[in-house]
Amino acid sequence: MKFEKKPFVTLDQVREMAKSYSTPFHLYDEKGIRENAKRVNEAFSWNPGFREYFAVKATPNPFLIKLLHECGCGTDCSSMTELMLSEACGVTGEEIMFSSNDTPAEEFRKAAELGAIINLDDITHIDLVEKTLGSLPETMSCRFNPGGFYKLSNGIMDNPGDSKYGMTEEQIFDAYRILMKKGVRHFGIHAFLVSNTVTNEYYPTLAETLFKLAVRLRNATGAHIAFINLSGGVGIPYKPGEKPNDIYKIGEGVHEVYDRILKANGMGDVRIFTEMGRFMMAPYGCLVTKVIHEKHIYKEYIGVDACAANLMRPAMYGAYHHITVLGKEDAPCTETYDVAGSLCENNDKFAIDRQLPKIEIGDYLVIHDTGAHGFSMGYNYNGRLRSSELLLKEDGSVQLIRRAETAADYFATFDCFPEYSSLAEKQ
Repeated sequence: MKFEKKPFVTLDQVREMAKSYSTPFHLYDEKGIRENAKRVNEAFSWNPGFREYFAVKATPNPFLIKLLHECGCGTDCSSMTELMLSEACGVTGEEIMFSSNDTPAEEFRKAAELGAIINLDDITHIDLVEKTLGSLPETMSCRFNPGGFYKLSNGIMDNPGDSKYGMTEEQIFDAYRILMKKGVRHFGIHAFLVSNTVTNEYYPTLAETLFKLAVRLRNATGAHIAFINLSGGVGIPYKPGEKPNDIYKIGEGVHEVYDRILKANGMGDVRIFTEMGRFMMAPYGCLVTKVIHEKHIYKEYIGVDACAANLMRPAMYGAYHHITVLGKEDAPCTETYDVAGSLCENNDKFAIDRQLPKIEIGDYLVIHDTGAHGFSMGYNYNGRLRSSELLLKEDGSVQLIRRAETAADYFATFDCFPEYSSLAEKQ
């Protein structure tokens, strides 16, 4: 079966949107988001305590966080503002997982005020949290790093030994013992080892690693392991032709390991958590941009009104994002283009040597899979302003969920500058 990339929006819809909202803009698909969240919950329904903690850093928009919350998701936060955003969206208590690193004391304090589960990145943080809060919460989690290389059957996937995150196995045993002495009664284990895996094998393999660790920890310390957080890492196919993950097979794989290891060792009450920011949102967002220039030198260039300030993954990582020319979905890809933005940086390109249909000025392009780590990684280099975000509702209507930045926004933090007022007023 050939897996194609098809936009969830048509040319006519985009033309209608463009009457009210200038391009570029990020667009999200409510129907797709809800259907995907339903599949995730179904895939892990065998575990009564299952919860997906959506990684706020992937798409920090309150409309989308509320939408996912309606679908049963909590939030995974790693900063003060992400905690504040969760609180504003009505996500509180153990619906929040606070997984930070190199964390300021005030962020631990805020997490505790909200009743969030604090997931410790390092054993040295125990004293800081106790000093900050006065006493430790009854439920806490520890982040595990197995070190070395992490392998699946198809080879080495990543090198946790080079990662700054998590504790060694020896440290996590010591941490549990220290935490128990300080009053912690319920424990979690968390690990993030590999990014964007497009294989149904990753979660079950990670689950086996963490489930075996949980049994060893329980046996050695007597601690009650309340939950195991498989974190993120379940990815999406950015390129057409790649076979996507099957969340039902992934859920079944974790279930088999759960029964074989945890249930068999009398730990059948352990809850399973996930933090799949990319899997939850990436395919259900796109960057819509308009062609404004073409250039013919040593290569053929298409200039669009978006730039890396709107989507930095291609410039930062060389990441592939598929591009559809709206209205020309079935046209032959006879041309070879670099699709570029306007930043004064040569890496400001959404595509290099990409085979596409013949493109004309005024065409609309859909850059796929920007629903996670798209808008959220935007910035203001060259004084470029962040775009708006729109939600394509299930009924076909469009909702503005973040307005585009203005020059006044850009200059707002210069309010200590004598000429600030004149700057902010000039738009």
